[in-house]
Amino acid sequence: MVVDTIYHYFAIVFVVLRRGITMSEYILEMKQISKEFTGVKALSNVNFKVEKGEIHCLVGENGAGKSTLMKVLSGVHPYGTYKGDIVFDGKVQQFKNISDSVHAGIAIIYQELALFPDLTVYENIFVGNEVDKKGVLDWNRTIVEAKKILKKVNLEVNPETLIKDLGVGKRQLIEIAKALSKDVKLLILDEPTAALNENDSENLLKLLNVLKEQGITCIMISHKLKEVISIADKATVIRDGQTICTLDSDNGEITESTIIKNMVGREIEDIYPKRLNKNFGENVLELYNWSAYDQKLGRHVVKDANLHVKQGEIIGLAGLMGAGRTELALSIYGNAKSYKLQGDIVVNGEMRSLKHPSDAIKAGIAYVTEDRKGDGLFLIQDIKNNISAANLNGISTNGIVNPNEEIKVADEYFKSLHIKAASLEQLVGNLSGGNQQKVSLAKWLFVGPKLLILDEPTRGIDVGAKFEIYTVMNELIKQGLSIIMISSELGEVLGMSDRIYVMAQGEIKGELPIEEADQEKIMQLATQ
Repeated sequence: MVVDTIYHYFAIVFVVLRRGITMSEYILEMKQISKEFTGVKALSNVNFKVEKGEIHCLVGENGAGKSTLMKVLSGVHPYGTYKGDIVFDGKVQQFKNISDSVHAGIAIIYQELALFPDLTVYENIFVGNEVDKKGVLDWNRTIVEAKKILKKVNLEVNPETLIKDLGVGKRQLIEIAKALSKDVKLLILDEPTAALNENDSENLLKLLNVLKEQGITCIMISHKLKEVISIADKATVIRDGQTICTLDSDNGEITESTIIKNMVGREIEDIYPKRLNKNFGENVLELYNWSAYDQKLGRHVVKDANLHVKQGEIIGLAGLMGAGRTELALSIYGNAKSYKLQGDIVVNGEMRSLKHPSDAIKAGIAYVTEDRKGDGLFLIQDIKNNISAANLNGISTNGIVNPNEEIKVADEYFKSLHIKAASLEQLVGNLSGGNQQKVSLAKWLFVGPKLLILDEPTRGIDVGAKFEIYTVMNELIKQGLSIIMISSELGEVLGMSDRIYVMAQGEIKGELPIEEADQEKIMQLATQ
C-alpha cells in the first residue's frame, strides 16, 4: 500500500516535470479575505489570484478596497485583523508586519513615496538593507551595488545625488530600485504614475515589462485605464469591497468599456460629458507679457505669457512636468509663491495688481491645488469645517461664526456635489480621493468665484469619480463660471477643453482651438 502510494506520487511528479508544468502556476492566492473597520466592512470574501511572471492590474473606484487588500497582503493589516488565507509562493502566510512580507519576497511602493530627501540615492536604495563588511558599513561597495541596480531600472543618475535634487519620475524609479535591492518576487505598485507626466509614465511601464521578462511578478493599482489596457496580462475589478471579475488580455476582455461597466456597475458611454449650446461671454482674464521670476531658483518659471479666458469657457493648460503650468496658476492667484512679476493682468476688464491670494479671491479668482492632501484640505477636520474654511465671513455675524449657517451651507454643497460620506461630521482624511476632491471644490465654490483654476482636478481618482467631477465642471460653466484646467492627461485636456494653451520651459508655445487639437500637436508644442 505504502509502496503503491509512493509510486503514484513519483509518477505524478514525472508527468509534471516532463510536461514542463509547475506544481502551482500562482505565486499568490488570497482566499475569502474579509476586513472590517469599526463595523464598516471594507473587504467581503475577496478572492484574488496572481500567476507567476505576470502583470496583474487591480482596478476599482476609490474606496472599493484595492489598497486595503494590498495592505492585508503586505502585513500593514497584520494576521489576525482580517479573515481568510494568504498563500504566497506555495505557502500559507501569516504576516505580522511589513518586514515579514519583505522577508518573503513582497515589496510594495505607495503613491506617496517613502524616500529620505536629504539622503543620497545609494543610501535610500539600501536603507534598512545596508551593505556591511564584518559588521561595518561598506559605503564603497554600497555605491557599486547601487550603480548595478540603477542600471537595472535604466536610470542614469549619480548614486551620490541627494533625493531632493531629483524629479518625481526619477524618485519613482529609485523606489523600484530600492525594492530590487532585496530578493523581490512580487512587486506591488499603488498608483505609480499618478504624479508622472506622459514620458515618465511610459518609461515606468516599459520598465515593468522588463522586470516581467526577468521573472518578477507585478501587481499595479491604477485609475488610468489606457495604462491598464496597454500593460495588463490580467485585471481584477473590485467594487464595494468585493471581487467582481478577473479579465484576461489574451481573450480580449481588457477594454475600457468592460472595465468601466464592472467598476461602476453601469455603462458610461462617454467619459467626457459633452456640453451643448456653448455660449462664451467677455474676457474674464487677460495676461499680457506675463512673467514670473523665482528668486530662490534664480530663474524665470513663467516668461512672456499671453492668454485670455472668456466667460463660460474651459481653458486647458497642457505641458510636461516642470513646464511652468502650476507656477503660472500661482502667479495669477495672488502670487502665492512671492515671485517677482512683470506684465499686465486684467480681470473682468479692469487692470489689477493681485499681491496676495486674498486679493485674488476678492477679484473672483479661486485656485484648487493639485496637492489636496498637503495644501488643499484640513484632513483632521470634518467636511463642514473644510467647506467653510475659505469664506468664514460668509457664515459669520459680527465676526462670530454661526454654526447653524455653517451646517446649512455645507449641506447644500454636500448634496449638490454628491459627496459620499456618513455625515458632514466625517473627517476629510477618511474620505476617498474623489470625495476629497469634491470637498476641495466645494470649499472654493463657497467663495463665489468667477474664474476657477483647477490644478490636476482628477489626479488619483477613479473613472466614476472623474465623470462626476467633469459633470460638475460642465454645470459650473453653464452657470457662467470660467475654468482654467491644468492636466497631465492629454485625453482629459482634449475631452474637456474649449481651447488649449501648451507650455514648455515656462513659455506658452502655442494655442489650439479644440477643433484643431490632437495629442500629436500638443506633444510637438510641449517638447519645443
